[in-house]
Amino acid sequence: MALKKQHFAEGEIAIFDEACIYKRGEYWQFRMWLPKENKYARKSLRTRSEATAIEKGKAAYLEIYANLQQGKSYFSITTKEGVEKYLSFRMRDVELGHIVKGRHTTIATHLQHFLSFIGKDTKLKELERTDCENYFYHRHKATNGNVKQVTVQNEQSTINALMKWLHKNGETHIDGFEFKKLPRLDTGNEAIRRATLTNDEYEALYRAMRTYTAKHNKLDDAELRVRKIVQHYVLIAANSGLRVGEQRQIRWSDVQIETHTVNGEQQKLARIHVRAETSKVRTSRTFLCRNGQYFERLRDISKPKTADELIFTIDNESELSKRTLLYHWHKMIELAEIADRETRDLVPYSLRHFMITQRIMSGLTFRQIADMCGTSVAQIEKTYYHLNDEIRLTNAVADYRRRDDGTIEVV
Repeated sequence: MALKKQHFAEGEIAIFDEACIYKRGEYWQFRMWLPKENKYARKSLRTRSEATAIEKGKAAYLEIYANLQQGKSYFSITTKEGVEKYLSFRMRDVELGHIVKGRHTTIATHLQHFLSFIGKDTKLKELERTDCENYFYHRHKATNGNVKQVTVQNEQSTINALMKWLHKNGETHIDGFEFKKLPRLDTGNEAIRRATLTNDEYEALYRAMRTYTAKHNKLDDAELRVRKIVQHYVLIAANSGLRVGEQRQIRWSDVQIETHTVNGEQQKLARIHVRAETSKVRTSRTFLCRNGQYFERLRDISKPKTADELIFTIDNESELSKRTLLYHWHKMIELAEIADRETRDLVPYSLRHFMITQRIMSGLTFRQIADMCGTSVAQIEKTYYHLNDEIRLTNAVADYRRRDDGTIEVV
C-alpha cells in the first residue's frame, strides 16, 4: 500500500512501514494514509504507554487493511446521517404494514434523544461500545428527573437496534452500546396495583366523568363534544381492554352492536374487529365487549357520515390526539380525587390493566383473556400472577355453615 509520505518525523514510530503512531499531548495517536480516499485515517489510541500504543497501532492497521481489502471505506458518515438512513429504512416497514406509523414516530423520537446525547456530527466509525454508559444520567438530568426508567430502557433498545443495522451495513465498527445496568423494575404485584384502578376508584371516576360532561358546566358545544368523546373513550377502554393505539385507530366499520340474552336478560354487546395493521403485534383479532350501548351513544355524539370514519376523532378526519386524551384524562382523575394520583402511574393504558383484572377476578381463564386482549398467555401469567394467587387464597379459606333449617350459608 503506497503511503503519502515515506519518512516520518521525529517522535513518530512506523508500524509495518505503512503507518505510524505519534504522541499528541499525553496520549498516543495512530495515522495511516488511504490512497483511494486520499486522506489519512486517524485514531486516538487512548494510552500513555508506548508499548501499548504500538500493539494498538498494529491492531488498528490490520483492521483497516482487512476492511479495505473487502472494499469497505474507512471514513464515516455522521450519526445524524446514520439515523436518517435508518428511519428511511424503517419507513419501508410502515409501507409494508410491518409496523404502524405511530411506532415509526416513536422510533424517531427515541433517536432524537440519542442524537442530543451523542452529538449530531459525531462520526459513526469513531463510536466505542462504552460511549453511552452515561445515557440514563443524561436523560435524567435533561428532564429534571421526570423521565421514567422504562422509557429510557425502551430508548436504549431502539438505539441498539439502530447500531445493529448500521453495523450490518458497514457504517460502524460496533453493533451496539454497553449501557450502564439499571435497577430492575418492579413489574409485580404492587406495580400493577398502583398502575390501575380499584373498583371503588373506577366508580369514583365514572361519577366524576358525568360531572365533567354535565350541561350545568355551561360549556360551549365544541368543548362539551370533546369531553364526551374522551368520556366514552374511557368507558369503552375499561370494557374492551384495547391498547391505546388500537383504540385510537378503530373505525365504525370495525364494530357491530349485537343483542344477546345473558342469564335471562337482554344485553348489548359490541363485536370489535382489531385490524392487523393497527395492532401492536400485527395480528388481527375479533372479540365481544360488554356495554355495546356506549358505542351507540358515541355515534349519536359524533354523527359519522360513513362507516370508514374513525370512532375517536374530534374533526371526523384525524385520530383523537394523545395530548387531548391525556389532558382530559388527568382532569377527570383529579375530579375523582383518586388517592396518590400524583405519584401513581395512572394513564389511559391503566384501563387495559383494569379490564384484565376484572376479567380474571370474574373467573375467565388466562387463555380467554389473552385472546380478547391480543397478547400471550405467558404475558398475562407473568403480569397478573398475583391475582391468581388471590383467587387460590379465596378458594382455600372458603367455608360454610349449616343453618337451623338445614340450608347452607357461605361464610
